[in-house]
Amino acid sequence: MKKTIVIFLICACHEISFSQLGGEATYQFLNLISSPRQAALGGKVLTNVDYDVTQGLYNPAAINVSMDNQLALNYSSYLGDIGYGTAAYAYTWDRRTQTIHAGVTYINYGDFDGYDENGISTGAFTGNETAISLGYSRQIGYSDFYLGGNLKFITSKLEQYTSFGMAIDVGLIYINEDLDFNAALVIRNVGTQITTYAGLNERLPLEINFGLSQTLQHMPLRWHLTFENLQKWPISAPNPAQVITDLEGNVTEDKVGFLSNVIRHAILGAELFPDRGFNLRIGYNFRRAEELRILEQRNFSGLSFGIGIKLNKMRFSYTHARYSSASNASFFGLQIDLQ
Repeated sequence: MKKTIVIFLICACHEISFSQLGGEATYQFLNLISSPRQAALGGKVLTNVDYDVTQGLYNPAAINVSMDNQLALNYSSYLGDIGYGTAAYAYTWDRRTQTIHAGVTYINYGDFDGYDENGISTGAFTGNETAISLGYSRQIGYSDFYLGGNLKFITSKLEQYTSFGMAIDVGLIYINEDLDFNAALVIRNVGTQITTYAGLNERLPLEINFGLSQTLQHMPLRWHLTFENLQKWPISAPNPAQVITDLEGNVTEDKVGFLSNVIRHAILGAELFPDRGFNLRIGYNFRRAEELRILEQRNFSGLSFGIGIKLNKMRFSYTHARYSSASNASFFGLQIDLQ
């Protein structure tokens, strides 16, 4: 086991050297928010180890027996009339010690009008992508560490072009039950295209995230701190729109310092009453807030908030996430206990 982990980390580090963010890798939908609960807590939470079966889509190490026979269906009315959703299910066997997880992520980009180089209509076309995953997690010996993995099969169709790929996610989580404290590291989307769109092999959107969370001792609140996209530093670039020229013609360039880069990797979240039938959730994504903010205008980009309600064997979740003054996103979720 140790030898396997070392080999994997060496391969992952090799990929990190060449990894990129949005626009420079294919299958970008793989890193979209997986559920309303995730969205409400800032978009990327790694450390929830409970009934939430959708959590296994983002961190396979969180797969546990509490997810047994839980079915989750989630949908988002995303930006630009894009619709996407996820589904997840887990089943436990072998005297309730082994749990296997299955999930689906689907995105539909809508309908488009096609034209050739002469402006002549070629008819309407669409685009959609799907990822099917199988996941499993296991305790490492008798320690407080759990190791999990997802195997993903990816299909994509954009107009007349199609592609197929495979990827794996690997997660490691530390659970301290005495302190009710969790810490997790996840490496996502290590894989390749099997068939390409037009003969050009593109990289997958590799992502490395690290998260911490803890429930306060004398207050029913669980805080979350996540550092996203650790594979890329710096994560931001100077904004040409913020270049200042004074009356004497001196130009002051926009600069992004070390602390600003650290903050842009961070996501904060909090869940009130996490173990009860009614939950309040709030999150703040610093990178989203900075990249989508409008100068001299307050639009609360990066902020998200949501609720969760349990009725008998069903849990309903809703989240509203602020992106910009022009567009925001809503997330809807339903989890059903099939036992």
